[in-house]
Amino acid sequence: VQLQASGGGLVQAGGSLRLSCAASGRTFYNYAVGWFRQAPGKERESVSAISRGGGSTYYADSVKGRFTISRDNAKNTVYLQMNSLKPEDTAVYYCAAKMIIGPGLVVTTESSYDYWGQGTLVTVSS
Repeated sequence: VQLQASGGGLVQAGGSLRLSCAASGRTFYNYAVGWFRQAPGKERESVSAISRGGGSTYYADSVKGRFTISRDNAKNTVYLQMNSLKPEDTAVYYCAAKMIIGPGLVVTTESSYDYWGQGTLVTVSS
């Protein structure tokens, strides 16, 4: 599967952005998907994840209550709605996918993912 992340940009603190992760292939519904981010000078970290069917989700504490992950398997796309953005959310955001059997499982470990998108830059100004 090939992943294409998009939707990044420059936004003021308190603003919103919606990232999209579009996947190729006809079996996207078999994949758990995660969003990661890497800020300058920092390691990549898990932000959010969603199960194959969308019924289970995970959020890092730093984004809980502000970000919402969702997916539309008919469109082969996973979204990350980011509200109340803060300067510390500035990073390159990556989506990743892993074929998984369990419909309700979320994957939060970076090394568990098999496929990665190219990243989209989010810059939040203060």
